[in-house]
Amino acid sequence: MPTYVYEELDEKGEGTGSYFEVVQSMKDEPLKEHPESGRPVRRVPQMPAIAGEMSDLKAGKKLSNERLDKLGFTKFQRQSDGSYERVAGKEGPRYIKKQD
Repeated sequence: MPTYVYEELDEKGEGTGSYFEVVQSMKDEPLKEHPESGRPVRRVPQMPAIAGEMSDLKAGKKLSNERLDKLGFTKFQRQSDGSYERVAGKEGPRYIKKQD
């Protein structure tokens, strides 16, 4: 479900500069009042999050183990027994055993 931004309004119906976020279904009507204070609010239009080439939404691909290794980072991945195995990079031990 999307997160919508709302701005509180004063008595004249003008924005006060006080904002809050609400997670709502797209089917839900916009809020007319603040859920806690009861003050009037309006939904603030926001730019949609589109996964462009430099988008954080594509960060998973950019931070693959191979990419981290090429950039010189070291990554350890937790194993089922609680130990950690180095999956990217050349620095540090290959395994870190779970300490009891």
